[in-house]
Amino acid sequence: MSYKAGIVKAISELKDRTGSSSIAIKKHMQANLPADKKWMNAAFLKALKDGVEAGDFVKVKASYKLSAAFKEKSKPKKVAPKKKKTAPKKKTAPKKKTVRPQEKGNHEKEHQDRHEEEACCHKEEDCD
Repeated sequence: MSYKAGIVKAISELKDRTGSSSIAIKKHMQANLPADKKWMNAAFLKALKDGVEAGDFVKVKASYKLSAAFKEKSKPKKVAPKKKKTAPKKKTAPKKKTVRPQEKGNHEKEHQDRHEEEACCHKEEDCD
């Protein structure tokens, strides 16, 4: 990985709103540096400087941010998604109807019907 790519990765992973300092970027890159690769500070500083000149990074005081133009460039373009064959939908069992508590007026009517059939839900004394 080049130093510029490492800087871009470090800035995006640190996600600092005001930008990341060169020291923070360097520490992040050194932590992710492969064991067989030697750190070259001159190349790191040159990559930072060249990135600012190219417009890839924006220097804010002592911190660096990714420029808006670079973010637009690095976003992958949307490719038309391939249409996938949809599996036929399985038939679902019909939903059971939930029994709602009946209204007061309806209960009176049902009570009279039951009383007529002698299957009253109350005692005879309670019925009017």
